[in-house]
Amino acid sequence: MSTITQDVTGRPEPVPFWEAFVYWLKLGFISFGGPAGQISMMHQELVERRRWISEHRFLHALNYTMVLPGPEAQQLATYIGWLMHGVWGGIAAGVLFVLPSLFILTALTWVYLSYGNVPAIEGILYGIKPAVKAIVVFAAYRICSRALKNNVLRAMAVLAFVAIFAFDVPFPYIVLMAGIIGYAGSHFAPEQFRAGGHHSESGKSFGPALIDDDTPVPEHARFKWVRLIAIAIIGLVIWGVAMLMLSTTYGWEGTLTQMGWFFTKAALVTFGGAYAVLPYVYQGGVENYAWLSGAQMIDGLALGETTPGPLIMVVAFVGFVGAWTKEIFGPEMLLLAGAAGAGVATLFTFLPSFLFILLGGPTVEATRHDIKFTAPLTGITAAVVGVILNLAVFFAYHVLWPQGFEATFEWFAALIGAAAFVALFRYKLGIVTVIGVSAVVGLCYSMV
Repeated sequence: MSTITQDVTGRPEPVPFWEAFVYWLKLGFISFGGPAGQISMMHQELVERRRWISEHRFLHALNYTMVLPGPEAQQLATYIGWLMHGVWGGIAAGVLFVLPSLFILTALTWVYLSYGNVPAIEGILYGIKPAVKAIVVFAAYRICSRALKNNVLRAMAVLAFVAIFAFDVPFPYIVLMAGIIGYAGSHFAPEQFRAGGHHSESGKSFGPALIDDDTPVPEHARFKWVRLIAIAIIGLVIWGVAMLMLSTTYGWEGTLTQMGWFFTKAALVTFGGAYAVLPYVYQGGVENYAWLSGAQMIDGLALGETTPGPLIMVVAFVGFVGAWTKEIFGPEMLLLAGAAGAGVATLFTFLPSFLFILLGGPTVEATRHDIKFTAPLTGITAAVVGVILNLAVFFAYHVLWPQGFEATFEWFAALIGAAAFVALFRYKLGIVTVIGVSAVVGLCYSMV
C-alpha cells in the first residue's frame, strides 16, 4: 500500500509534542532491520507519509549523523525530534528509540545465558547467524549503491577497506583522512563530493513539509553560546557523577567502572555507525577484558538483529554477559548483575550521542547549503562503506569457520547465508521475515 502523498499541496499542521512522543515510542518497538531498515522506515513515515520534514532536510541530518561516532539511526531520530520540539523533543525521540530494545535484549540475554546450551536454542542461533552475515552484506550493498555515486567515492571506499583490513588502521584515522579528502575536494572537485542522498528516492517531492527546505530555522535550533555551554556542562556533570558513583562504589578496576570507561571511549572513537563499532567492541570485550567469548559476541549480534532498536544495542548484551560472567554481585544475583551491566553499557554508549546532536545541531542547520561542510560528510560516508565491508568479512569468517580455517567449513551455514541474501536482494523480503525463516531452518537442521 502506497503512503506517498506527492499530490498534497497543503502544509501539515504543527505536531503536538505528545503526538510525536507516541510516534517515537511506537518506532522503538517496531524499528527492526538495523540502521538501513530503520532509516528507510523513518523516511517513509516522516518524509513521505506524515511530511513532518522534507527530503532535503532529512538527508542533511542523515549526512551529519553518518559522520558521528555511534548509532546513526538513533541519532537521526534524536536530531528530528530536537528540530521539531527542542531539547526535550530530542531526548524523548532518542530515549524511546533505545528503551524498548534495552528491556527486550536484557530478557533475551538472560534466556540465552540460562538456556543457551539447550539444543533447540543452539539450532535457532545456528540459523540466525548466517542470516545476520547476509544482512550486513546487504546493508553494505545498499549504502554503496546510494552513497558511491562516482569513481572518486568508490576509490575512497576501496582504500578504506584496504586500510582497515590489511593494515588495521584505527577507525578515527580513516574518518579523519576521508574528511580531509572531502574538504579538499570541495575546493578542487566540488561536483565529485556533492551529496547525492542516501535514499533511492532522493529526488522526489512528497508535497510541502512541516519542516521544509525553505522553513526558517526555529529559535531553539539557532546557535547560541550560552545554550551550547549549558548543554555541555549538563552532559559532563551527568557523565562525571555516574563515573564517580561507580568508581567510589566498586573501585576504578571494578567491572562496572571499567565498562563505563570502555563504552565511553567506544562512543567517542568509533565512527561509521553500529557496523563499524562492533569490531572495536569485540576487541575490547573479548580480547582485552574477557567479558565474553568470540562465539558469544556473534550470538549477541544475532540477538541484536532480532530485536527492535539500534544494532549497537549489542553493547547491552556485552555488558550483561560481562557482569554475569564476572559475578559482580555474587553467584546468587546473576540476573541483577547482568541488568546492571546492560544499563551501564547503554548509558555510557548513548550519552555522547545526545550531546553530539544537541551541541552540533545548530551548526549543522546553519550550514545546509555550504559544500565546505557537506563535502567532508560525503567523503566520510564513502569511507564508511569500506568499514562495513570489512565487518562483513569479519563475520563471514566467524560464521563459516567458527573453529578457524583449519577446522571444517560450515557449508549449511553458507547455504543459509546465500539464501538469506537472495531473499533480501532479489525478493525484497523483510529482515524480520528472513531472520525468522532462517531460525526455523537452523532449528530443523539441528534436529536432523
